[in-house]
Amino acid sequence: MQYFWLGVLIASLIVEAVIPGLISIWFVPSALVALVLAFFDVPVGVQTAVFLVMSIVLLVLSRTVWKKYISVKPTEPTNSDALIGKEAIVTEAIDNLSALGEVKIGGQHWSARSENGENIEVGAKVKVLSIEGVKLICKKD
Repeated sequence: MQYFWLGVLIASLIVEAVIPGLISIWFVPSALVALVLAFFDVPVGVQTAVFLVMSIVLLVLSRTVWKKYISVKPTEPTNSDALIGKEAIVTEAIDNLSALGEVKIGGQHWSARSENGENIEVGAKVKVLSIEGVKLICKKD
């Protein structure tokens, strides 16, 4: 059984090294413990049970730790979604009929259109309501 557990240990290490992501990492310590038990002539059933229980426990613990400490909360706005609700300054008059308009927000210039089709003059403060493609949909403050 020593060779079997050594094979499981090596295979788990190879799979983990070749495939990105945590695929077989929890099998490594489990196979190592089972290998040590095999050297002490512990019955095969006990070795297998220890391997399975340790693998499951490590899998559950790693999932719990990952969810609690490492994963990103999906409710936090990222990238351009963070612009919604912010204030911008019109740098080129907004005219929906002529498909013109530009605002500056966060140091960046964005194409802009007004929510209700009204023209908005240069220098006006607007609030970003939504994003359609690469255009900010705004309304005058």
